[in-house]
This record gives sequence, C-alpha cells and structure tokens, in this order.
Amino acid sequence: MTSSSIAWLRNDLRIADNPALSAAVRVGETTLAVYVHETTPGVRPPGAAARWWLHCSLEALKVALAERGIKLVVRDGDATEVLPGLAAEHGAGSVFWNRRYAPGERGADAAIKARLRADGVAVESFAGNVLVEPWEIATGQGKPYSVFTPFWNTLRDMPIAQPQRRPDAAKPVKAAEGDGGYTAPAWSAKLAAHWSIGETWARERLDDFLDRQLDDYAQGRDVPSQDATSRLSPHLRFGEISARQVWHAAQAVAHADHGKQAAVGKFLSELAWRDFSYHQLYHRADIATVPMQSKYAGMDWRRADKDLKAWQRGQTGLPIIDAGMRELWQTGYMQNRVRMLVASLLAKNLLIDWRLGEQWFWDCLVDGDVANNPASWQWVAGSGLDAAPYFRIFNAVSQGERFDAQGDYVRRWVPELAGLPDKWLHQPAEAPREVLEQAGVRIGQTYPRPIVDLKASRIRALEAAGRL
Repeated sequence: MTSSSIAWLRNDLRIADNPALSAAVRVGETTLAVYVHETTPGVRPPGAAARWWLHCSLEALKVALAERGIKLVVRDGDATEVLPGLAAEHGAGSVFWNRRYAPGERGADAAIKARLRADGVAVESFAGNVLVEPWEIATGQGKPYSVFTPFWNTLRDMPIAQPQRRPDAAKPVKAAEGDGGYTAPAWSAKLAAHWSIGETWARERLDDFLDRQLDDYAQGRDVPSQDATSRLSPHLRFGEISARQVWHAAQAVAHADHGKQAAVGKFLSELAWRDFSYHQLYHRADIATVPMQSKYAGMDWRRADKDLKAWQRGQTGLPIIDAGMRELWQTGYMQNRVRMLVASLLAKNLLIDWRLGEQWFWDCLVDGDVANNPASWQWVAGSGLDAAPYFRIFNAVSQGERFDAQGDYVRRWVPELAGLPDKWLHQPAEAPREVLEQAGVRIGQTYPRPIVDLKASRIRALEAAGRL
C-alpha cells in the first residue's frame, strides 16, 4: 500500500459503485477525496442552479465519507495545477478518477495524468458514469452510432457491469472541509422546497419510483401534471447514483415480475438515451456549440432579444410554454414533454439560435448535464444526430390540449389563467370577451398576447430550413 491515495471526484458524488473511490481505499493507507471547482480551460463550469445542488451534494457526501474514515477536500482552480499540488502536499503515491467524456474534459484529464506520472505518481481511471464506454459500442462497420434505435438495440443486449459494493470503512474521522467557500444565493430557497439531495435520497427516489410509479411510466411520462417520472436526472447528473445501479435495480424488478417487463424496457430505453448523448459528446466536437449536422452552421437565426426574454420569463402568451418556463425558474426542473415544446418554440417558431436556449437551461436546470442538455437541444432544433426532422414543429396549443387536457399543469404554474374553462385555457387570446371577463383575464394586461403566430412561424421555419 502507498502512504496516501487520492480519489478525484467529479460527476460521481457517491460511495457505492464508485470504482475510483474503491481503488483509492484499497491502495492507500489513508484516502483523500478531492473535489475541484474547476477553472480549467475547456471544462464547462456548472450553471447557477446546478452549483447550488452541487454544494448540497458535497455537504452530504462530506459527512458520509467521514463516517468511513475518508476526508473530503474542496478546492477552486485549474485542476491541471490543483491535483498535482494536492498530491505533493499529501504525499500521495496514487490518484484515481472515473472517466468523463467532453472534449475539454478529456484533454484536461490527459494533461493531469501526464503531469502526475512525470512526478512519479501512479494514475488510473475507471468507467463509472455511463452504462457502456463510448468506444465499446459501434455499428457493424465499426463507426459511432448516429441513430438511437439501433444504438439501443445493441446496448440492451450488452452485459452491463454489476455495481460495485461500498468500500470497507476505516476509523471515522472528523468531517473535513466541504464546499466552505460557497454562499447559497437567496433564490435557492425556492429550489430547496422541491428536492432532497445526496446519495441516500437518490437511492430512495429510485426505489420509490420502481415501487409506485413504474406501471404508469410509459403513458404518464408525457402528461406534465402527473407524477409519473423518476426525477432521477439531477441525481444521475451528479453521480449520487450510477446508471449501472439504476439499470440493475430496474432489471431486478422485471425479473421478479414479468408483467413489468414492458414498463422496465421503456424506462431503461430512456436511461440509454443518456448514454447515447454521451456517445455523441465523445465522438464529436463540442456539441454545446457546434451543430452535429454541419449544414446548420449556416442557419439564418433571428436576433430577437425581446422574444428571447419573454420566453425566458414565461410570458409568451402560450400557456403550456409559460407553465414550463415558470416551472423551470421555480424548481430548477421541467417535465420532459414540456422541455421539447419550449425548445421547439424557441428554435423553430421564434427561429432563435438553439444555443441561447441551451445556455438558459444550463444555468437554470439542477440536472444541467454536459451531454444531455446540448444533445437534446440539438435534437429538437434539427441539427443533432437522429434529430427531430426540420418539418417537425410542435404546436404549443394542440400539444397543450392533448397532454394537459384538464389544464392542471397550466393552472398550477400560470395561476392568472386558472379561472378559464378547459376549452380556452390553452388559447386564451381566442376566448370570447365574456369568458375572459368572467375568468378575470385581460389579454395584454394580466396575461400577454401570443408573441408569435404559430402557423405563420411554422412556414417561416420550414423556409429557413429549406434554404440550408
């Protein structure tokens, strides 16, 4: 055993199924866990809402690690300097981490690995954040997948590694420094009302979903007013639970009850979409800024700051859109069907560059993920791999009427429309004057007129895509 070992934690803030942490405990006489708030060039820092979640998660992890005799050190700075400095400071003979896949992240990790090895420190990295490493799955021609369905058909038949157990505990230590330099912003109180954070809560959330909600998942996941989804995305984003843990827990349910196999299959296909996003992230240039279909680099986006601000604030005059954007602002989260609708409105009806929407989501989402967020935005905008075709433009009114037929979702997040009957709830500007008066709604005053004509803007979007 070496005198000391370091486990560098990034998107893996858990103890169970953490190969890097287990290796560090196994090798070192003492183990130091390290988290770096990176200013490393090329590494995307988390957005504001994600930074709040990160702070809470680190605080929970600090206590759990201390119970197992492991200190947590949190630093700010360029990881290419911080990690070698910490290794020298603590006399560490080895450093371990679980791999990450964005181009800038991989470049930074390679530089750190070279620097540490030059200093005589052993370095090893592990697979810990995805179901299958991006280079382990390929088409019959040995190329990266560009379409999800064959990717999923291949992945579901691959052996997914079993989760590792927790490393053995040593003598407990006093909880070391956590994210001590962080002061929670005043607005974070609204987020805290909606979430429980940390590894223990992540596992409880998974178990509760599999016990109570799995049967309704396939249909209910498209209805924003229903509590039918797992809401595991922020826990997965920070690695409070691993994709492998989720996979095998769900598979165990299917094996125990064959009647649940279809529901489990649907749920796991959505988990596989996360892997598909990382597959795209690994094999391509920075997908947060570079269209995956090169022709979209020539898209003639509108500069429309007023429209962008109305979209951000949930003041578009389109109720399902405004409900989604207000849910995002209040909770750091948005239901998946609604995410597609608000993205389609911005990138297609408003013809505003999808990267501006991606950045807004990045700053507001607690689950803002370096792969999922840009890959999903490109999917909706039409520039991604296996993207929604350019002519698929979601109609915010008809989608609202279909998936929020009783208006429960809109009435929750757009309460100024609560008194409208269902018939007019998703198109209040078209309601008769007497209906609006009875509901206390004044279009243009208590609720805005639609900022865009859905039919005309659809034609405009089709024409713009057709010019590419």
